[in-house]
Amino acid sequence: MNKFNIGSILVALGLAFGGSAIAQNISKDEHEAAEKSIVAQYKLDKEKCESLTGNAEDICVAEAKGKEKVAKAELEAKFKPSKEAAYKVSVAKAEANYDVSKEKCDDIAGNEKDVCEKAAKAILEQAKSEAKAKQHH
Repeated sequence: MNKFNIGSILVALGLAFGGSAIAQNISKDEHEAAEKSIVAQYKLDKEKCESLTGNAEDICVAEAKGKEKVAKAELEAKFKPSKEAAYKVSVAKAEANYDVSKEKCDDIAGNEKDVCEKAAKAILEQAKSEAKAKQHH
């Protein structure tokens, strides 16, 4: 049986979806172009998943969806910067990490799977709490 290091996977996911800083406003035209680019990138990422099977495909699709969700939240935060927009970016990252983590937990069986899922959920809740706290400061 393969030993599974939940912590290293969750840290890697955090780094993968961690992020680009939110900077300045962008024009409506830049926003529309960026939105089209995000959708096109998602389609490409999802197509790459089609060559995979089973849970590897599910993980790949979750990663693609998460990447799209985070990119859209970051785009909105650039278009209309606010504490609420920054909060939504943080939540999008946390939810993307959680969705991928959940899929990765599916590769495990028994108690280790339960532990993995609970750890992923705890990290999601902690990230949401931290995002909420930052929103109010």
